Amino acid sequence: MLSYTLRRISSLIPVLLGMAFIVFFMIRAIPGDPAQLILGQQATKSSIEALNKELGLDRPWHTQFLEYLGGIFQGDLGMSLKTKTPISEEIWPYLAATIELSVVAMIIAIIIGVNAGIISAWFQNSWFDYTAMVLALIGVSMPIFWLGLMEQYIVSLQWDLLPTTGRDNIRDPVEAITHLYLIDTLLNGRVDQFIEVIRHLILPGIALGTIPMAIIARMTRSSMLEVMRSDYIRTARAKGMKMFWVVYKHSLKNAMIPVVTVIGLQTGLLLGGAILTETIFGWPGIGTYIYEAISYRDYPVIQSGILVIATIFVLINLVVDLLYAAIDPRIKYK
Repeated sequence: MLSYTLRRISSLIPVLLGMAFIVFFMIRAIPGDPAQLILGQQATKSSIEALNKELGLDRPWHTQFLEYLGGIFQGDLGMSLKTKTPISEEIWPYLAATIELSVVAMIIAIIIGVNAGIISAWFQNSWFDYTAMVLALIGVSMPIFWLGLMEQYIVSLQWDLLPTTGRDNIRDPVEAITHLYLIDTLLNGRVDQFIEVIRHLILPGIALGTIPMAIIARMTRSSMLEVMRSDYIRTARAKGMKMFWVVYKHSLKNAMIPVVTVIGLQTGLLLGGAILTETIFGWPGIGTYIYEAISYRDYPVIQSGILVIATIFVLINLVVDLLYAAIDPRIKYK
């Protein structure tokens, strides 16, 4: 297991280098001059050239790329062209916000999606099965921005149950320690703030988790139906074992490998695809951070933000591969 893990980690290096190379040169194909955007439309040509020289944007692209790679290997993600702040210092609060939202969204998606898939397989061709699969199809097809706006209109504006935007109460902000507000509120001993943060997480969490929830439900149902037709399941039922234990103790564990694969892929996609949800709900996450950087042609922020997301994505895939052996003892990594 250890040798396999080390081999997988070493194989990630060329993947991330390739990602860095592609992103570095693609973002420089975006029209617009960063110095022009920073200084404004009234800036003179000489001031634009001076700022480009100060930022190092006048040097050849290959020189800039090699310097960027050298900084990455030293743990330096570069400096924002707009704020003049090291990216490694300012990126974490945004990344923490997206991680917190994505984790909540995936918890909602897993709890509802897995159980909906199990019950649909258990009562195949029943009214619940048909209803759940139709809702799953709607969930996959439904645009996130429309669902988010409907949540805000109905739940927040019409019913006045939950807040529409933000991460916490702006009148009583959370004292940031880890920038994971659910943890920070507990560290500060503020149960009232903890509840308020959960209230802010519910609507964006449901909106972001709808598509993964639908995919997980369909995959769980398909995998469970295949396992429940196995001989050992029929034997367990013939021995008089209660259906609940047959499903949750014997069938589920053997049906989880494709489900875990989907969960891992969807978790990685949530980190990079949360920008619509973050924009609708005013969530200050990594998607919003990168989007604002694109508006200012802040090259270091764009490339570093995408590289961080790519790194997390490939690490999640590695964890999923390792979980296979924990779920199914027949799988051995040598």
